Amino acid sequence: MENGAAQPVIVAIDGPSGTGKSSTSKAVAAQLGLSYLDTGAQYRAITWWMVSNGIDTDDPSEIAAAAGKPDIVSGTDPSNPTITVDGTDVAAPIRTQEVTSQVSAVSAVAEVRARITELQRSIAATAEQGIVVEGRDIGTTVLPDADLKIFLTASPEARAARRSGELKGADVNATREALIKRDAADSSRKTSPLAKADDAVEVDTTELTLAQVIECVVTLVEEKRAGK
Repeated sequence: MENGAAQPVIVAIDGPSGTGKSSTSKAVAAQLGLSYLDTGAQYRAITWWMVSNGIDTDDPSEIAAAAGKPDIVSGTDPSNPTITVDGTDVAAPIRTQEVTSQVSAVSAVAEVRARITELQRSIAATAEQGIVVEGRDIGTTVLPDADLKIFLTASPEARAARRSGELKGADVNATREALIKRDAADSSRKTSPLAKADDAVEVDTTELTLAQVIECVVTLVEEKRAGK
């Protein structure tokens, strides 16, 4: 590549749900002209496929055997990210409570993670301008050589309040319990658990507005690009 051309920059944004990860990642990608990938949606998509096809999500061997079957395609335009399974638009059905309650179990299966990780790496490798990839194990497992790794955190209370705002009419306490339970499941799983990479920049979003978080991350990316 010519020295004058801007090198594509790969940004990994990890953290538990309710930290503003998706909103931040999409906005940063749009502002900087980068592609965007929501890896959580991919795990939701494969979970939706398992549930829709009668796979017993309490049986890891059954999940493993089916992991290669669905064809999952992610559109990486941050202003209109899309996801399809076998050609069907699943953006809405993957957000149902039925899928949410089973995604940790499906995601914990090594064959599922291997399949989805491979998909994520190929998407990142082909992003011409670069990409913002958000998830739970991007900086540690999926893209350990990412140019910039960011780990978003927030207090359980702040996260529950945000999630309840998203899930209309949800009970904050119930949401908080569900978040803590899911964090525990995702942090303790054997295969690529939710964890902060040693070289990640931690951003605590508890006291910040979304605009402030976006500004902070954009600045980090621009500094990284300037120093490359």
